[in-house]
Amino acid sequence: MARKRKGQPVHGWLVLDKPEGVTSTQALAKVRWLLNAEKGGHGGTLDPLASGVLPIALGEATKTVSYAMDGRKTYLFTVRWGERTTTDDREGPVVERSGVRPDAAAIRAALPDFLGEIDQVPPQFSAIKVDGERAYDMARGGETVELAARRVRIDRFELAGEPDADSATFEVDCGKGTYIRSLARDLARKLGTVGHVTLLRRLRVGGFTLERSISLDDLAAMEQGAAVERLLLPIETALDDIPALALTEAEAHRLKHGQTVALLTRQDQERLAALQASAGADGAVIALFAGKPVALARVEGAEVRPVRVLNL
Repeated sequence: MARKRKGQPVHGWLVLDKPEGVTSTQALAKVRWLLNAEKGGHGGTLDPLASGVLPIALGEATKTVSYAMDGRKTYLFTVRWGERTTTDDREGPVVERSGVRPDAAAIRAALPDFLGEIDQVPPQFSAIKVDGERAYDMARGGETVELAARRVRIDRFELAGEPDADSATFEVDCGKGTYIRSLARDLARKLGTVGHVTLLRRLRVGGFTLERSISLDDLAAMEQGAAVERLLLPIETALDDIPALALTEAEAHRLKHGQTVALLTRQDQERLAALQASAGADGAVIALFAGKPVALARVEGAEVRPVRVLNL
């Protein structure tokens, strides 16, 4: 006998302002419990040290999590100069010191070297798997973990302030897979010193922003029904960069049942031509009927094939 799922069918996105000191998985579990939601996921892990935007997908929104994780991100972070730690943040012990403290002019002169596509070596204490084992588990066991450099993208990197002589605060816009701890480590090296992250706050993930977020405490203080009604964002919020394809009722019915929809009339071809001009290389679209999402789909020639059907 199949196990009965616990919770209610809640569908949509909630933007959580994750506090420091909890993992993303713990934060997700708390949201699901507070909303009595039967299914959930999150759109991009934040370290326990970090706070800020953690998009929480509930119900059918979990089928769009990968699109949220691909979204551009904005971070605010503070680097302490002169101390390197094992974890590249304040949680690890100090293993190297330097008396060099870069001034604002030197910092600003170095920042352009990190813009665009750059190769970045992830921190040893990261969730990347090496021979089937998490890098942070190996590092905690005393092993020296050699991780390969990865190509990441930095679109904006600005000095936001200098709280004191030993620290500097930055704001950065970056793409998927960027490690802020590595960025801080490499910038410090570029400036002839060492450093580690003492504060990390995520301000944005794609279309999910801090202005639309709620804390766990405020969420806990709301009535469950009111929280769902006032806070949940539509499933398609994670799909801002994906073009929409409006379907007829008959087309939507076919797609929802996993069948391919052929668009062969002249009017259909005009629809496809306009769509393909804005679609990505993979032809991904969000199929809509009466303004509501039906499925994530892919356009192949004159055919629309369902990728993930949304059961709403």
